[in-house]
Amino acid sequence: MAAEATNNERMSGLKPTFSVMLPEHLDQVLGIEARSFTVPWSRRAFMFEVTENEFAFYIVAIKDEKVVGYAGLWIVLDEAHITNVAVHPEYRGAGFGRLLMMELISRAAILGATKLSLEVRVSNSVARDLYKSLGFVEKGFRRKYYSDNNEDAIIMWLDIRRKVY
Repeated sequence: MAAEATNNERMSGLKPTFSVMLPEHLDQVLGIEARSFTVPWSRRAFMFEVTENEFAFYIVAIKDEKVVGYAGLWIVLDEAHITNVAVHPEYRGAGFGRLLMMELISRAAILGATKLSLEVRVSNSVARDLYKSLGFVEKGFRRKYYSDNNEDAIIMWLDIRRKVY
């Protein structure tokens, strides 16, 4: 535990750079995806999002030429929906998730979104606290939303017009 705290303290002062997700990022993205979710998205799913889905927009966080996190959303008219967010386990707890979300929110606003939604597991208190701290409000509930264990999801919304980073 002490080594982990030291690692997080070391990384906390280092900001990643952000880039639009490209096909060449997918190997690293898939590695993070597999370590983050019990039902990970496939290469094919990410490739479709990055190369074909005209409503999709994805970014990666890069530190020392390594993808340390990623996030994506779909934009339809003035509403955006966050599809996924993940940070590499070695970089969690150092503020990268917050920076990634702030960047995604800023880019959603630039792309014309005024509202942003997401679903989050009821049990994921760390993510829920992060989203609340960024201005998201719990507005709904989806029963048995997650297929791996039938866990419920909380639907959270953010009015981007009230939040500027």
